[in-house]
Amino acid sequence: MNFKNKLAFKLFILLFTTTLLVSCNKSRNYKDSSRATGWKMNAKEGGFQYNAEAKQQETGPGLVFIEGGTFTMGRVQDDPMHDWNNTPNQQHVTSFYMDETEVTNLMYSEYLDWLKKMFPPTEKNYRNIYNGAVPDTLVWRNRLGYNEVMTNNYLRHPAFADYPVVGVSWIQAVEFSDWRTDRVNELILEEKGFIVRDAKYDVEAGESFSTQTYLNSPTSTYGGNDSITRQARSTQARIKRNRDSTDIYVQRKDGILLPGYRLPTEAEWEYAALGLVGLRNYNVYRGRKKYPWEGQYTRSGSRKSRGDQLANFKQGDGDYGGIAGWSDDGADITAEVKSYEPNGYGLYDMAGNVAEWVADVYRPIVDDEFSDFNYFRGNQYTKNLIGEDGKVKIVTADSIVYDTLNNGKIVAVNLPGEIYQIPVDDNETYLRTNFSSSDNRDFRDGDKKSTRYFQSFNDNEDDNEEMYDAPEHEVEYDDNGNLINRQYDKSSTRTSLINNEARVYKGGSWRDRDYWLDPAQRRYLPQDMATDYIGFRNAMSRLGSKSKEGKRPRH
Repeated sequence: MNFKNKLAFKLFILLFTTTLLVSCNKSRNYKDSSRATGWKMNAKEGGFQYNAEAKQQETGPGLVFIEGGTFTMGRVQDDPMHDWNNTPNQQHVTSFYMDETEVTNLMYSEYLDWLKKMFPPTEKNYRNIYNGAVPDTLVWRNRLGYNEVMTNNYLRHPAFADYPVVGVSWIQAVEFSDWRTDRVNELILEEKGFIVRDAKYDVEAGESFSTQTYLNSPTSTYGGNDSITRQARSTQARIKRNRDSTDIYVQRKDGILLPGYRLPTEAEWEYAALGLVGLRNYNVYRGRKKYPWEGQYTRSGSRKSRGDQLANFKQGDGDYGGIAGWSDDGADITAEVKSYEPNGYGLYDMAGNVAEWVADVYRPIVDDEFSDFNYFRGNQYTKNLIGEDGKVKIVTADSIVYDTLNNGKIVAVNLPGEIYQIPVDDNETYLRTNFSSSDNRDFRDGDKKSTRYFQSFNDNEDDNEEMYDAPEHEVEYDDNGNLINRQYDKSSTRTSLINNEARVYKGGSWRDRDYWLDPAQRRYLPQDMATDYIGFRNAMSRLGSKSKEGKRPRH
């Protein structure tokens, strides 16, 4: 064999060996076989099925990605009242998503339209569902002011369509968030082929889609009308399924459905409002920020818009917008969303326009000694109610649970098609160190149960265990839903307005002076009350990686 033939033979052997190794390596690719057992994944014959094409979490409609990090929460720049309402403390917030703008009248009107069609208020059984969701337009009235034009038009007229919704209580904001979650996920399933197209327009009351019902009891979705899901092209849709398997429904492991829309926590809202992303030297923030924008002033210093106000707020007594013809901020009441420049995260109106509800129960203290990671006060852990048949119990059109608020208004706790929720019990709390009860709103806030000397077996139910002695109003209805008694607390011995129904709201509004534009400022209001200057925006948790793009080179 000459030299050329020997070289060719050696190259052939090398190529054959390489091909064989690559082939063997491919056969053990973890996407095709388990790294735990070596069994084939997504095999036609059976075995474990999962979505190999799942990527990172998609960004939901209207949301902006906020990369989490460490920041100083509660560092107010001015505190002339010295009320000790906030103390600077170091907190870490994980990545999340937040609405680019406040929820607008148009967005909320879509919600009301859906409720009206699904649960007609003309039917007695559904009347309180719709009525409990309608914003209080009377918040615009003023004893010594003529504001009837806003009372009659602000919510409905197209001229105000892209203005932030107001007159919405904290409870109503939470209900909107739950509705939005279900509508977004319902559309995702339809577009992926797991739900019959346009079926969402034909369902009747009691057949509405619920994300949690679909995940926990898919055959109970749409009121048990399984044809909507089974007749879709779901068995061979974009997720690879076993032909002989009954596993034809989307599950959490498929990575298709989004987490819930919700109100942001106070820590998330403050972190997002500060927009510190552009003020970093390596891993240290440089300087301080008084507002969501850079600088210590409310007017723009840029060449294009020099002198313009950067937010919609009250500049002085009787000055809500400036002199006609050259307005200071372009608005007298609220302003259309995106009227001002966004902050470093691309979020609009994180100062001014309307203040915004956040999820937290209000307390004057932030207990950073106990928690400095995703801080939140207000946890009330629940679980699905399981019936005697071992299945989750679904709310029907005849079993809607309503709650009566302090102001006498009635709201639906659960809509038909959703799963009944009950507080967690000893099955979940026994021998745990991280939580011991369902309701944690009072935890370490100074009440008797927070002291080191509290003994649960010596507990006297007659003792006042709450630190805050807030008013307790009375509302009574008869079995037919007729109002019997509505009486506010006339006691002269109450010492506080703080209780477990007092919720935090953040940011200044069109009615506030610039003192309240500081993202660290905080106020509170009962969760069933509404005003003409408080709105809200939604947030969503981030699943998976902290960053979307990975860490960038330092140099």
